[in-house]
Amino acid sequence: MERDSVRDWSGRKVLVIGAARQGLALTSYLVRHAAQVILNDQRPEQQLAVARAELESGIVGFPGSIRCVFGAHPLDLLEQVDLVCVSGGVPLSLPLVSEARRLGLPLSNDSQILLEAVPCRVVGITGSAGKTTTTTLVGRIADQSGRWNKVWVGGNIGLPLIEFVDDMSSTDLAVIELSSFQLELMSRSPDVAAILNITPNHLDRHGTMAAYTAAKARILDFQPETTAAVLGRDDPGAWSLLDRVHGRMLSFGLAELPESQEGTFLRDDVLCLRLAGQPDQEIMSRNQVRLRGEHNLLNVLAASAIASASGIPASAIPAGVQEFNGVAHRLEFVRLWGGAEWYNDSIATAPERVIAAIHSFDEPLILLVGGRDKKLPWDEFARLVHRRVDHLIVFGEAADLILAAMQAAAVDLQNQPQSVQQSQKLTITRCDNLAGAVQAAAGLVQPGDVVLLSPGGTSFDEFRDFEERGECFAKMVKELP
Repeated sequence: MERDSVRDWSGRKVLVIGAARQGLALTSYLVRHAAQVILNDQRPEQQLAVARAELESGIVGFPGSIRCVFGAHPLDLLEQVDLVCVSGGVPLSLPLVSEARRLGLPLSNDSQILLEAVPCRVVGITGSAGKTTTTTLVGRIADQSGRWNKVWVGGNIGLPLIEFVDDMSSTDLAVIELSSFQLELMSRSPDVAAILNITPNHLDRHGTMAAYTAAKARILDFQPETTAAVLGRDDPGAWSLLDRVHGRMLSFGLAELPESQEGTFLRDDVLCLRLAGQPDQEIMSRNQVRLRGEHNLLNVLAASAIASASGIPASAIPAGVQEFNGVAHRLEFVRLWGGAEWYNDSIATAPERVIAAIHSFDEPLILLVGGRDKKLPWDEFARLVHRRVDHLIVFGEAADLILAAMQAAAVDLQNQPQSVQQSQKLTITRCDNLAGAVQAAAGLVQPGDVVLLSPGGTSFDEFRDFEERGECFAKMVKELP
């Protein structure tokens, strides 16, 4: 995509709302480019001492170029700025953001500014599930292909790439994961835009599936005809956006690809690629994929389609896939203890992702689930747990909601044919927190079991983020005597 000239930030007065990863990276970038920044966060000063120290150590001229306002979101900050940048974790319903809109102040974020400034080709990936694994895979494939001087991977995972944009060159490739929170403000699209799937998620933020889908679709909306899009054809939510594609379109899915389309598919347990005017190409065998579960097979098919849309030949794809064992906190093996394998799937923050995790195992399951709910349906999860899980341990704020869904599912299954009823006697244990859940699992475990932390809710009732939750889980498990 042809880039505009980089925006001149000299003398611009910018309000950055949110002093977490995205806000700090954007603040650093803006100050390096001579902007005057107000960094605002509702958390009190003492909770942001580390963030302030990071800025002080990394920015010449601090604090003259930055004013920190912590502990509240005063509306009078808007009198002093001409641009408002909203971090992904900050809802657009925040009164400070609503007032900025009423005043006609332009809104932006770190991802939008990255796309305005980046000098190289950009691949953007979004979806309700699988985007972290797929983004990581695309980065590995691109790096192994040797086609680019350097491959940058980040965005909603790892570090915000705005922090490194000044180091990028035209011979590089940027692969970014984009969340609905970031996309709902953006008015630019990447050169290759992928939507893996759209299923209920973050309804506590967006309110309705229509609003959530609209946010995701923005990754396509600003692409010119010279760009490419990749959609998951097995997912009704993603496939419903087919008419929003402006340029070349590739798809991915398990079923055979229709003759008129480009994309990836599975044929006789072999991952295949079809491109216009070319015979079908075999990428790799299914048994060469080390990742557990059908959902991860879809992630590899998605990454292969995205890599192809980026110009990587099929022959270069296996090198980036074969040695990949998964991302941290996604079905991550922690330890063998009590004769059981313990897995950390802390990144699963929606019931749908817990369902995918359950389907990844054939062994007897002890499942740890809970956290903070996102106003998502738990009914399908509950029905599957009754049929597939041996011991369910619930914890955190969502415990009552999950238990209610389990009770309703039990009643429903009693009225179903014998073939779909509960296949074993399920036990359910309730704990106040994750530490209690780990101890409860340790008391239940038998040789041959799998103990799986796959929470289905966010971590914010007890932890800073899913990474901290996963790290604490792994530490607790490793400390079991």
